[in-house]
Amino acid sequence: MEKRAQFGTRAGFILAAVGSAIGLGNIWRFPAVAYENGGGAFFIPYLFALLTAGIPLLVLEFTIGHKYRGSAPLSYFRMNKKTEWLGWWQVLVAFVISTYYAVIIAWAMSYSVFAFNKGWGDDTEGFLFGEYLKLSVDPGQTGGIVGGVFIPLVLVWIITLGILFKGVKKGIEVANKIFIPALVILFLIIVVRALTLPGALDGLDAFFKPDFSKIADPGVWVAAYGQIFFSLSIAFAIMITYSSYLPKKSDITNNAFITGFSNSGFELLAGIGVFAALGFMAQSQGVGVEEVVSGGVGLAFVVFPQIINEFPALNGLFGFLFFASLVLAGLSSLISISETYVAAVQEKFGLSRTKAVAFGGGLSAVISILFATQGGLYFLDVADYFINQFGVAFIGLVEVVVVAWFLRKINTFRDHSNGISDIQLGGWWKVCLGVITPIVLGWMMFGLFKMNLLKEFDTDTGNYEGYSNAFILYSGWFVAAFALIVGVAFTFKRWHSKTEAESYKEVS
Repeated sequence: MEKRAQFGTRAGFILAAVGSAIGLGNIWRFPAVAYENGGGAFFIPYLFALLTAGIPLLVLEFTIGHKYRGSAPLSYFRMNKKTEWLGWWQVLVAFVISTYYAVIIAWAMSYSVFAFNKGWGDDTEGFLFGEYLKLSVDPGQTGGIVGGVFIPLVLVWIITLGILFKGVKKGIEVANKIFIPALVILFLIIVVRALTLPGALDGLDAFFKPDFSKIADPGVWVAAYGQIFFSLSIAFAIMITYSSYLPKKSDITNNAFITGFSNSGFELLAGIGVFAALGFMAQSQGVGVEEVVSGGVGLAFVVFPQIINEFPALNGLFGFLFFASLVLAGLSSLISISETYVAAVQEKFGLSRTKAVAFGGGLSAVISILFATQGGLYFLDVADYFINQFGVAFIGLVEVVVVAWFLRKINTFRDHSNGISDIQLGGWWKVCLGVITPIVLGWMMFGLFKMNLLKEFDTDTGNYEGYSNAFILYSGWFVAAFALIVGVAFTFKRWHSKTEAESYKEVS
């Protein structure tokens, strides 16, 4: 009998995978990306990217984890001993992301409380940066710990680590069976309420109105692939780790399609809710929708509080539902991100799950305090930019090239998936992974390096957001390089004897 932990039900796995994919970016990144890249016309390259990169990569990672029965490093080690470093690279990127992702969830927790009495006041931007984050130091300086961020941050980690301590079936599966349905219900309420607001139709018209002229722009297609890639939790060890907990007889391809389309469905729902609310805000201020469109932290913590301030009734409840949705989406993703390094450390060093959670999760929690300081936002901004641009996307390119071109494992994985799946993979899957995805990701990385690497050190003003050379070097480039260097270093440590001797029987 296999001793490895398993999900108790197929629904439990799917909800966990969907919970990982649906994160903060679905709510605050997708709507703005779609609007800026052709509105309704953007859905053409978006759907194409989902079918030629998103779902094929999900199938690939589900198959790797299911076949080799291990965390990302162990699965790559069992695939080929020379590729273990790739798994550790993915895990270390996930580790870095978890340290600052938890802080953003803490912000959302605070704002869900502020929503009841509109504690952010009329100047929402000034409140966020001045009163709440207390951003009063220069980039590179930490200042003191901000109590209003630190306290909810502790709560975030108590919840996350408490769930991880419970394990896969009793912790991760149970949590996602609660979080994901609750998230969908809360956001449906938000969307329905937003659609009843004056100006909502103007917002939806701005969101869905197609600009087909942009379809010919290669940048729009790159944006579509980038959105699919970043929103599906691909290439940072999550899907490999989660699928390693699947029972031996599991429909991999169907699971991938359900996960991919569920994620995209929620992104569409988020776009409707966000732009209906933006349309209301634009009408309230007597400006065009284009004047109020925003994304990222600005949308969630500056623009939405402004929208809530102008709500005709029950604005406190609407605000609470919105920020509670961010908390649920964030927690489900943070749990999955943290599980990657918990599982990897547990297997590499032969630790108990309790010790692995305490060590890996505890270390991440301690480091996250850096982002709860007065200068924490600067560190968060640079770390997030560099680890995503030169970590996740680059890893995805390397992963596909290694598996498809160097190891030539595509046929092996296709046969494995077809043996247990209803939907059979054919030549399209090989073409997507062997040709389309590497070309698109390669073009993305070429553009990113050309735009950033070559100009970063020209002058201080040439750097990302105008930060100094030194700050960019140690909080940006060094963080991105850290994940790769430490990942390679981990490969020199031998696996704990029990890891190979007792826990592995390849699923054929």
